[in-house]
This record gives sequence, C-alpha cells and structure tokens, in this order.
Amino acid sequence: MDVTQLVKVSIILLLLATGVALLSRRLRIPYVTGLVLAGLPITELLSRPIGLNPTLVLNLFLPILIFEAGINTDVSRLRSTFKPIALLAGPGAVLSSGIIAVLLKFGLGLSWIPALFVAVILANTDTVSMIAVFKDIPVPSRLSTIVEGETLFNDAAALVSFNLILQVYSTGSITFIEGIQQLLFISLGGCLVGLVLGYLSIPVFARLDDALSSLLLTVAVALGTFQVGQFLGVSGAVAVVVAGLIFGNLGLSRNTSASSRITLLSFWEYASFTVNTFIFLLIGVEINLVMLWKTLPAILLAVLAYQVGRVLTVYPLLAGVRWIDRPIPLRWQHLLFLGNIKGSLSMALALSLPTTLPGREVLIAIVFGCVLVSLVGQGLSLPWVVKRLKLSNFSEAQQQVEELQAQLMTGKAAQDELDSLLKSGVLPKAVYEEMRSAYQVRIAGAEKTLRELYNRRPDEVEGRSGNSSKLDAIRRRLLLAEKGALNEAMRKRILSEEIVRGRIQNLDEQLLKLEDD
Repeated sequence: MDVTQLVKVSIILLLLATGVALLSRRLRIPYVTGLVLAGLPITELLSRPIGLNPTLVLNLFLPILIFEAGINTDVSRLRSTFKPIALLAGPGAVLSSGIIAVLLKFGLGLSWIPALFVAVILANTDTVSMIAVFKDIPVPSRLSTIVEGETLFNDAAALVSFNLILQVYSTGSITFIEGIQQLLFISLGGCLVGLVLGYLSIPVFARLDDALSSLLLTVAVALGTFQVGQFLGVSGAVAVVVAGLIFGNLGLSRNTSASSRITLLSFWEYASFTVNTFIFLLIGVEINLVMLWKTLPAILLAVLAYQVGRVLTVYPLLAGVRWIDRPIPLRWQHLLFLGNIKGSLSMALALSLPTTLPGREVLIAIVFGCVLVSLVGQGLSLPWVVKRLKLSNFSEAQQQVEELQAQLMTGKAAQDELDSLLKSGVLPKAVYEEMRSAYQVRIAGAEKTLRELYNRRPDEVEGRSGNSSKLDAIRRRLLLAEKGALNEAMRKRILSEEIVRGRIQNLDEQLLKLEDD
C-alpha cells in the first residue's frame, strides 16, 4: 500500500471512528465493541484490502499501550493489591492455558503444540473494554486496580509464554529445567532492562526544560525499551512495563511542573486512545465472516474452553487469597470472570503463528472468532453486569465527599505551583500572597466540611460506609508507608529483624481489618 492509499485509508478509518463514537454514546454500548462491528464491512468499501499487521501491533502499538498503562499506575496501590494480581497473571495464566490446551486437544483433536499456541493466546485477557466501562460506571478502586494490574502483567506473560512455545516448536524439544531457565531469563532479563532504562531516563528527564522535549524522551523510552529487550533476547513487554512504572512514579514526581505533567499525560492518553481506535477497527476488518461460519463449531468449543479455564482459575485462586491477603468479594470474582474479553494482542499473536504450523489458517479463524464473540457478547453485556452485581453504588454522600476531596486536592496543587513560581521569581511576593490566600480559603472550607462529614455518627449519614471506605483507603496508605519504613530500616540494619517482623505482623493485622475501597 503506497503513501497516498495509506492516507486515504487513515482518513476513512478516522471518520468511521468519529461516527462510531457518536453512535456508541447514543446507543450506550462500549466504544471498542462498536469499532469492531463497524470494521466488519470496511473491506468491501475499500479498493485494496487492509488488515491487522502483527509486526506493527507488537513493535509499535503494544509498547504504547503498555507504557501508557504503566505511567498511570500508582505503585502504592499496585503494591497493596499485588498478591491477587500476581496470582492471576502468573499461576493463573499458566493454569488457564493448561486447561484450555487439554480441552482443545481432546475436543478438536489438535496436536499439543497447536493446542498450546491457541491456549496461550486465549488465556490472555484484554480489559480495554472493562476499563472503558469503569470510566462511565464507578467501581471500587481496589477492583479497578486488580483489573488494570492483571492486564498490565498478563500481556507480558502471554508474550513470554508464546515465545517459549515457539522455541519448543522450532527446536523440536526442550526439557522442563531448560524451559524454567528460559522463562526466568526472559522475565528477569526484561525486568532488569526496564529497571536500567527507566532509572537512566529520570535524570535526563529532570534536565529537560520544556514539555515537548520531555514528551519525545518518553516516546523514545517506550519504543526503545521494547526494542532493546527484544534485541537482548529478553521480554520487551516486561521491560516496558517496568520502565513505565518507574518513570510514572519517580520521573513525573521529581521537580516536574504541573503544565509539563498535564502535557505529557494528555499526550499518552491521546496516543493510547488512537492506537486502540485503529486496533479495534482493524480487528473488524481482519475478521472473515464466511470463514468464521465454516469453523463455528470449533469456535464455540474454544469459547467454552477459555471460559472453563477462567472459571477454574479465578474462583479457586482468589478463594485462597484470604489466607495471604484481604479476601476478594465474590461479586468481584464474578466480574473478573465475566469480563474475560479477548482483544488485539490475541489477534496479533494468532497472525504471528509460524507459517509451517499445520492447520494455521483454521487456528487463526478460531482465535478471531473467539475475539469477535467476546468483544460483542461480553463487551455489550459488561455494563449490565456491573450494574447487576451492584458494584457501582455511589451515594450522594460519597459524591459530596469526592467533590470536597477534589476541591482540597486542586487547592493544594495550585498552592504548590504558586510556591514554585515565587521561588523561581516569576511572581512578586504581593501577588503570590493574594492568590495563595484565595486558595487557602477554599482549602479551609473543604477541610472543615470533610471533618464534619467524617465525624458524624453512623445513624446520621446514609452513605457512612462510603466515607468509612475513604478513610480506610487513607489509613491503608499510611500503614503501607509504615511497612516500607520498617523494611528499609531492617535493610540498612538500623533495626533488628526480630523487632521489625513483630511490628510488620501487627501492621498486616490492621490492614486486614480495613474495609475494601
């Protein structure tokens, strides 16, 4: 496809995406589901066929999506929900892949290698649709963090597993020990690359004095980290995840002006939205309805297989979380199961299957069919599921508390920016004091009202549980800060391990008593 044709196709896709956005809002359906449905008839309207390029998805689109998720992920919240996330993205992904592979081998008569390829692809959960629903319907923040965290690490786990199976297929055999060694090398090597490049980018970022140069640096870090990881033979996806987390939680918080942060985060939000728009439109374009109809029985069996794999993964693993962490409510587990949606990475991996693999075209059709069924069936029902499970309880009292919190946070942020402007000589002191006092009035009013709301008796406030949950979220952050200080003191040998372990056990008991947020 030449440049002129590419520009024409891009214009058509952008106009179509705009129309889908308007219709999705009016019909109240998920935007990504609308894009897939709109993409189905596009091929018939174009003079030359277009489709989803797996190289483009894996080397350009995927790093952008992962890095954007990483810089917007709060490590303190991720740390507080790390155990369920690690269970789902680690052992959960392996267990689910094994169950799916067994069902596909004996249900469709596949060999082990093709069954394992499809199993790893279908065990991956694309939760772009779930996050889109969460933006419209408030859900508990811990649940949202678990979903986002699983997505962040699940993509990396799928790529690592896929490459490992690809190596087995290429070499003919691999021992269990060799497989474990290779898995550890790819994963830990990716973490090391992400750590090094993430930390190296922070001092460079701190020295840049304009938002646009900072923006270019983040693009180079996101795309470059992935390529360096791939070049060194480790997981580029894992490297980008780690680099994004480091950059978002350390780079953006060190001497970065508010305008630069807004510019950078807005750019990455737009980049992620644009990439998702093109991906889901091209998913619709890539799907051949005639081929899907011919392989419909196999597709339905595959859908059943990955749902069984998800059921036997989510419920048993999260039921055992209560022994090591705060329990996960059953309603949350229902959503984690029903939101098991497939997306762009599944299709990109399917298109990346070796050309010499027996039955490759049928396997691709099965994966594409599963993606279509999950995006349309589960994607359309997801908002209804969230409401049906009553996960979006948002009382007037809770809304009032969040509005006051917003007033308090914005006032404090503005005061911090004023302090920076005064220190740099941009503002004269008289103007600074006048503007700061105006913000102080807003802050004092919000603090007074919040104090009164938090101090009311339970029988005076209908939404008391929401207020209590807010306070518990704050208490949780404070307790985690205490744990971090104790671990650091033990690492530096300031405190003995015996003293630290006792206090950490006490803090863990307090954390388990806090209400879920």
